[in-house]
This record gives sequence, structure tokens and C-alpha cells, in this order.
Amino acid sequence: MPRLWVVLIVAAVALTIFTVVDVALTERRRVRGVPKVAWILIALLPVVGAVLWFLVGKTPASRMPRQVAPDDDVTFLRDLRAKEDQDERIRRLEQELAELDDDTPKD
Repeated sequence: MPRLWVVLIVAAVALTIFTVVDVALTERRRVRGVPKVAWILIALLPVVGAVLWFLVGKTPASRMPRQVAPDDDVTFLRDLRAKEDQDERIRRLEQELAELDDDTPKD
């Protein structure tokens, strides 16, 4: 029986340490309810703090908006193409203006 208590105590301490580290490393925008410092103090409560943190304190990653790489972002690619088209139009206009300047008679 004492061996069981030792195992349970070690498991509770490991869970508490894991929870405190998880709270410390979690981004602020994923923390719900109270500030991170308060969650660290709550996480120090054996088992109860961990349960509260994982059920209430941390927004699940599935509910967070997903960041998209620029080459996968349709809006970014559309804006990039529009900018390239605009740059091409400006280049052509500058070329036409340069040709018009060359065609003017010099006195």
C-alpha cells in the first residue's frame, strides 16, 4: 500500500510540473479566464490545478485561427499578382513616356 501512495504522489508531482511548464509555454492569446501568472499559481494545486488548466484555462488549438503560409494564402497571392500587374503597367507607361521624349524635335 505505501508503494501505491509513493507512485500516486510521484504522478501528481509530475502532472503538476508538466502543467506549470505548459502554462508557462502557452501563448497569451490561448489563455482563457485569468492571466498566466494566476494560472501558474492555480496549476500548483496538485491534480485539481491540472484539470482546471486543461478543461478551462487553455483554448484548444482546433479553435484557434490557423496561420497560412504566404504561398498557400489565396488573398496574398491575388494581391501579389495585382501588384505585379500594376508594376508591369507602370513599366510600360514609363517606357512609352521615354519613347515620346525621344521623338520630340530638338531646336
